[in-house]
Amino acid sequence: MNFTKWQGCGNDFVLIDCRAQELADYGAFAQKACDRHYGIGGDGILVVLPSDKADFRMRIFNTDGSEAEMCGNGIRCFARYLYDNGITKKRKFTVETGAGILVPEIIEADGTVTGVRVDMGEPVLAADQIPMKGYGANRVVNEPVEVAGRSWRITGVSMGNPHCVVFVDDIKTTPIEEVGPVFETQERYPKKTNTEFVQVLDRQHMRMRVWERGAAITLACGTGACATLTAAVLNDLTDRKAEIQLDGGTLTIEWDERDNHLYMTGPAVQTFAGTVEA
Repeated sequence: MNFTKWQGCGNDFVLIDCRAQELADYGAFAQKACDRHYGIGGDGILVVLPSDKADFRMRIFNTDGSEAEMCGNGIRCFARYLYDNGITKKRKFTVETGAGILVPEIIEADGTVTGVRVDMGEPVLAADQIPMKGYGANRVVNEPVEVAGRSWRITGVSMGNPHCVVFVDDIKTTPIEEVGPVFETQERYPKKTNTEFVQVLDRQHMRMRVWERGAAITLACGTGACATLTAAVLNDLTDRKAEIQLDGGTLTIEWDERDNHLYMTGPAVQTFAGTVEA
């Protein structure tokens, strides 16, 4: 099977085009392909499929074989693969995901692709839709909780997948390796959660690190960056447009007041291509 390898801000993926023929077990393939010692290596696999609802369909599977609803860095890589390989000539098109239909747009300057901008849709803030247990349909903003024997304040957001955003004073001293897995499996998140640990630098800049559900620490998370800006605005910590510095690069996120949609702009780069046993 042919594959290409992509990264967006260091969040890396094995992409396979299955429009003609699907695999029997994507989860098992993801576990094997994403192993960094015995496989190709990656934070997940992206699967290109036909759609009867949009121009294309994207599925994403984590390193542990579980399927995620959406991936912000992944959809930028997915979009650029389609455009670079002439599968679509549109610079703006629709993609069916587990989080609904999203719209990526290829950004070009002087005939060169400089990045991808994605309309990520509206954030979901009602706790029971994120989902979070114990809060009904209320918003969870700056809520005090005890996790791993320490006091934290969390804000809940869904971008089609659940996020727990935690603002900290110093990102460098936050023990993400220790507390990340505890946050992921806390009982208030019945489908587990991605957790963003965020230090606000000023009204237009933040530093974020992420513990991803099913993938542990990754260099970047696009939906997490969108959730981070949403949480920062809800807590009146930043403006509605900000740059978010991740371990692997920077994303620009804007929460547009006109349509309530979040827009994410960032890089997508192919690193290599090859073949692998299906």
